[in-house]
Amino acid sequence: MAQIPERPKKAEKKTKPSNTSIELDPPPSYIQHRIEIFQKLKAQQDAELAQRPRSNINVTLDNGRVEFGQAHVTSPATIARSISKSLLERTVIARVNGEELWDLERPLEADCRLELLDFEHPEGKKVFWHSSAHVLGEAAERKYGCDLCIGPPVDDGFYYEMALPEQRAVQPEDLEPLSTIADKAIKEKQTFERLEMSKEDLLDMFKTNKYKQHIIKDKIPDGTRTTVYRCGPLIDLCRGPHVPHTGRIKAFRIMKNSASYFLGDSQNDSLQRIYGVSFPDKKQMDEHLKYLEEAAKRDHRRIGKDQELFFFHEMSPGSCFLLPHGTIIYHALQSFIRSEYWKRGYQEVHTPNMFNSELWKRSGHWKHYHEDMFTFDVEKETWALKPMNCPGHCLVFGHRTRNYKELPMRMAEFGVLHRNEASGALAGLTRVRRFVQDDTHIFCAEEQAKILALFDFLQSVYGCFGFTFKMKLSTRPEGFLGDVETWDRAEKNLQSALEKFASKGGVKWELNPGDGAFYGPKIDVTISDALKRDHQCATIQLDFQLPQQFNLEYVTGEVVQPKAKTEGEEAKANGAEVETKPQGQPQPDEKSFRKEVSPGCARPVMIHRAIYGSFERFIAILTEHFAGKWPFWLSPRQILVIPVMPAVNDYTVEVQKIFREKEMHVDIDVSGNTMQKKIRTGQLQQYNFIFVVGAQEKESRTVNIRDRDDPATQAKGEMIKLDDAITKMEQLRDSRSLPKVAVKEAGAPGA
Repeated sequence: MAQIPERPKKAEKKTKPSNTSIELDPPPSYIQHRIEIFQKLKAQQDAELAQRPRSNINVTLDNGRVEFGQAHVTSPATIARSISKSLLERTVIARVNGEELWDLERPLEADCRLELLDFEHPEGKKVFWHSSAHVLGEAAERKYGCDLCIGPPVDDGFYYEMALPEQRAVQPEDLEPLSTIADKAIKEKQTFERLEMSKEDLLDMFKTNKYKQHIIKDKIPDGTRTTVYRCGPLIDLCRGPHVPHTGRIKAFRIMKNSASYFLGDSQNDSLQRIYGVSFPDKKQMDEHLKYLEEAAKRDHRRIGKDQELFFFHEMSPGSCFLLPHGTIIYHALQSFIRSEYWKRGYQEVHTPNMFNSELWKRSGHWKHYHEDMFTFDVEKETWALKPMNCPGHCLVFGHRTRNYKELPMRMAEFGVLHRNEASGALAGLTRVRRFVQDDTHIFCAEEQAKILALFDFLQSVYGCFGFTFKMKLSTRPEGFLGDVETWDRAEKNLQSALEKFASKGGVKWELNPGDGAFYGPKIDVTISDALKRDHQCATIQLDFQLPQQFNLEYVTGEVVQPKAKTEGEEAKANGAEVETKPQGQPQPDEKSFRKEVSPGCARPVMIHRAIYGSFERFIAILTEHFAGKWPFWLSPRQILVIPVMPAVNDYTVEVQKIFREKEMHVDIDVSGNTMQKKIRTGQLQQYNFIFVVGAQEKESRTVNIRDRDDPATQAKGEMIKLDDAITKMEQLRDSRSLPKVAVKEAGAPGA
């Protein structure tokens, strides 16, 4: 009897590894050590808080509504819950008195103004992603037994840095188990608990983690206290605040990993960095992933390679090689901004690429930037490649006597600059070592510092690319140069201009305290691209300091009154001996370069201004903004001429020659491919127009035009006389208009 064959066995379903197989067992001993210290000190803190007086307080919401509560009892969550459950659920964090961010469950302490911020608020998003970083840190400790370093929010999510045992690296196959542990922590709805601790207790709590030890010793002054936060087994050094519990995170995803250095210093330990992103709604995660997919299609590095715009080489990292097509775009951008300079009375100069370091010491840049400069020795003296143009422009202004009639002097330069960026920070055209800026410096009398005119300049340029923009006023930083009174005057000037611009329908602005340049306050301008991503490009800086450092002055034209002599000068003139006081050594600071203004002269002020920023970075932004579909005036592939048959190749070449004589970028395809393949290739290469010519076109001196941005012309184009086509193309180029079809905007609600 025939043997019945066995049925093939069904393939076993793949199951996710259990948590017990992907976590360390037993867990690292430092976890229990931290928990014991935390529980002891938390009990003490709770007992102390319980003794504080429960006085009545008034809580004023941002809509003017006043809620009543008790100090050390009523929390922002109490207020939100009393209004509506949905408000509580969508609120991420609170802000007290317009300044301090506050945990939702942390009791309020006195009368206050209260704002309830959700995920869409920039501060709410930062806190949400910071809390998510703690979940990632917990997962990493439970899997690796690693030493955590820092875990901040970033523009598109968060990351955590860590040192794995035996300096091993994170592997791609580690990411799924880490996600599994993180998901478990989220489902547990672990509460975030806040505890204030002394420096001594912190050093004990993190005694096995040398990185936390360094941060505690370096950042926390002796005799002071700071906070830690706990969620589940993780306790981390952190100022907070955080979401109420991990269950607020509805969508969590680990995105990638990389290597890094502790504190960003290549002299320190090499670490592992894991990136993630999270959202309070799964739909937002789906939208974010679609956005990332669209962003990948627009990546300027991919398009740059496909369209042969630029490349990089290991022989000069961070310095791009612009190919012919990329150079066409560069020259078009330069020609545009140069034409705007001509309208506005700017004058171009060229200054050297390298200077003696004494120039930078005089300007004050050496103290702040010398580590980011390329330096070298010339005849036993230290020199450097210039990282900015402003000190050189001060030398241009000061090389001869200036008269008030020459002001304002608008000095422009497309200068080659170099900055010694770390190799790990280099990223395509957006972060390079060698670049060119559209840099200008306006030397003027203080009353001539008209900032509003520069806003008009911004609108003219950015509007041409379809960009909207936002502005921030960055004020006096620590380590500033000069005196407070002068800074206050400069800040008031910029603020007044911003307020006037906003009142006339211009963009709103924000205050960015303490982030000005060391020599003056500045307005940072951020543009928004087709994916609604923000890019900081332009800057406007009002500088009273560099003109003093270089003793710049101009003749005012006012009558000079004789200077009254001091008692000492009068006595000396009469032959009397004058007692002189001993003089110390000159102070080795920036102010030691300054001299009194000459009689009949005044000190100019200086406005630093760039609109593109660097050409390289701006080209990267434009590449992604237009997704490689360049407007006609910028395009390196404006026209492709295709013959229907070899018999009209001569007319094809003639058309190319005619349009090239009009300074247009025209290619022809006289290969043996079929006409349809030639057209398809031209479409993929993003030619703005494809001219198809045959016997009829040759005889009638016309061209059949397919317009990339007009779908109606793709099947069969419009026949236009050659002279009319020339006029149309010239008008389109010279108007610098955007394509008929608006730049596609891919929403990025989670970005």
